[in-house]
Amino acid sequence: MSSIVPPEVEAAKQRTQAAITSAKDATSSGIQKAREDPQAAKKDFMHSSFMRAALPFLNGGAAGMVATTVIQPVDMIKVRLQLAGEGVKTGPKPTPVSVTRDIIASGKVMDLYTGLSAGLLRQAVYTTARIGFFETFMKALGKRAEDQGRKIGFGERAGAGLMAGGLAAMAGNPADLALVRMQSDGLKPIAQRANYRGVGDALTSIARNEGVLRLWAGAYPTVVRAMALNFGQLAFFSEAKARLQDTSLGPRAQTLTASAVAGFFASFFSLPFDFVKTRLQKQSKGPDGKLPYKGMFDCFGKVMREEGPLRFYRGFSTYYVRIAPHAMVTLIVADYLNFLTK
Repeated sequence: MSSIVPPEVEAAKQRTQAAITSAKDATSSGIQKAREDPQAAKKDFMHSSFMRAALPFLNGGAAGMVATTVIQPVDMIKVRLQLAGEGVKTGPKPTPVSVTRDIIASGKVMDLYTGLSAGLLRQAVYTTARIGFFETFMKALGKRAEDQGRKIGFGERAGAGLMAGGLAAMAGNPADLALVRMQSDGLKPIAQRANYRGVGDALTSIARNEGVLRLWAGAYPTVVRAMALNFGQLAFFSEAKARLQDTSLGPRAQTLTASAVAGFFASFFSLPFDFVKTRLQKQSKGPDGKLPYKGMFDCFGKVMREEGPLRFYRGFSTYYVRIAPHAMVTLIVADYLNFLTK
């Protein structure tokens, strides 16, 4: 006995079949158009000139934020090491282990993530700008070198890294200042702590109590540090990766090796400036209404006289452990995002 199909079910089946047929026709038509005119197939939103220009910035910022989330506890320890024993040449020397133990003993494990909101904001501004500018500069320099029938040189890579780092550092200084203030707040006596609720509270509090221009405190050493770091990181990474292309290493191994090399040089060149930047951003006016340091050169001079030249490299191992993995995670994630958004 044959079953009777209700009219509404039959209508639904017909609509479904029509939708499937339409989708097949559209897919076939799209494939055919792509074969006939490959350039037209690329004229979608992802391949528009605006998105092509914006993607290096977007991918760089996203990669930097992922890396910061992973590395934030190491950065917290690095800042505490730099601020320990300020103005004292002798005395007990803290270690990464002792600093970590003290932070955990005085609070909770999550205290190692103090300032994460400021760190993420900094990456959203700073890393977005530095990687985006670097990739943009490298494309322009690469095209010029290709037109001249040569390969891009290390000097051009270095110049691109220096320019990208300097421009990005100026834009990211307020977030960087907020990060240092939030991380150093726990070193003050309880009565003197600002107890910032987040990066927004830190930025508004500093601007309200110390003036808007204070958000760019330490901007000079921050810019110099960023230029030194980008010179070591991006220029050496690009150069190392170019030299490793002729080896038997695979693409992933090349990226990891080049990142480790770049991390060392970035740490070596930038740590003294990072040290001074931290001191300048952390300082506040004393009872006499004066700041401990007048500027970058004054800070360099006082630390050299009162604490010794090696103080600039205190925490180098911690700094390297922070810089190298951060560079590796950032560059790996950026490479993957660049692959997905080709």
